[in-house]
Amino acid sequence: MAEAAATLVERLEHRLARVLLRLPPALQVRLSGEPPVRRDGLQLHPELQLLLSIRKRRGKPGLSDLAPVESRRHARRESMVHAGESVPVAAVRDFFMNGPEAPLKARHYAPFAQADGPAPLLVFFHGGGFVVGDLDTHDSVCRLLCRHGNLHVLSVEYRLAPEHPFPAAVHDAHAAFVWARMNAATLGADPSRVAVGGDSAGGNLAAVISQRALDKGEPVPTFQLLLYPALDRTVEWPSMSHFAEGFFLTRADIGWFQRHYVGEAGAPGEPLANPFLATGRAKLPPALVVTAGFDPLRDEGEAYAEALRCAGIRVELKRFDGLIHGFANMVGVSPACRTAVIDIATRTRRLLAKSEGLV
Repeated sequence: MAEAAATLVERLEHRLARVLLRLPPALQVRLSGEPPVRRDGLQLHPELQLLLSIRKRRGKPGLSDLAPVESRRHARRESMVHAGESVPVAAVRDFFMNGPEAPLKARHYAPFAQADGPAPLLVFFHGGGFVVGDLDTHDSVCRLLCRHGNLHVLSVEYRLAPEHPFPAAVHDAHAAFVWARMNAATLGADPSRVAVGGDSAGGNLAAVISQRALDKGEPVPTFQLLLYPALDRTVEWPSMSHFAEGFFLTRADIGWFQRHYVGEAGAPGEPLANPFLATGRAKLPPALVVTAGFDPLRDEGEAYAEALRCAGIRVELKRFDGLIHGFANMVGVSPACRTAVIDIATRTRRLLAKSEGLV
């Protein structure tokens, strides 16, 4: 009963937030109780300023304030109440694929039929610091990518730490990409255009899988979508200091995720954990790298985009100046976040188009 009552309260909060986040920007800032938030030459979007203010007043716990199991439950419930109305796609199907140690749960989103033949397939790895997240927490973003990107999306539920620490997630992600490459046609997708993507920890896995395929002499993904990716825990990037507190993902959260994933010692010289460290980038697939202005992970994502560009890789970098880490999971409450994800989907669609010469 407590679980049901809490969920009802959260749903009411969600409805109120949707109303407030559609007010004029100046009124949103006033309701936040603070002047416009400016940092590192950027201004936080009024919708996010108000949303963060509501979270603070409600005393919402951070992910690192809870045990992993409780943190997963909390993330699941938040994603459910913040998802908004379900975006229609042609079909959705859950199934299991073979994994390296156990079957992996997956969800296939099929786009509406296209006149110019089969659509590309995007293998998507969810975020959550390798500790939280599942198919349901990222259902909304996958639906938007499918609908507005005209893509088949295959969302994969890899094993989570600390029960399954590094490199379990890497092995699962690699197995999922190999399966997708071999079964794309069965899913109705174009087998010549199988891409990888993900947000945060999922962006890490997408980058790692691209590098791993290249290192092993295997077919590489056609394209990589890196959405505010976590790429390097070996240095203190300036954005980590600028946005260490107060913008949803905190320095404490990042350290908590890292300890659960790679242990107290970390993995300082391991590109499979820190893909920014990998060398030999010249034959990696084209990439769309997306960052948020008020994100501790912003600088490493943008530095990786520049490193790919210097290696001769075709890269498009898009920063959403006023948004925060995790904005793709806020599409049901924030119009700005929803617009951003639709923009990402359309960019991905364009970059994967045959006319762009990527395949």
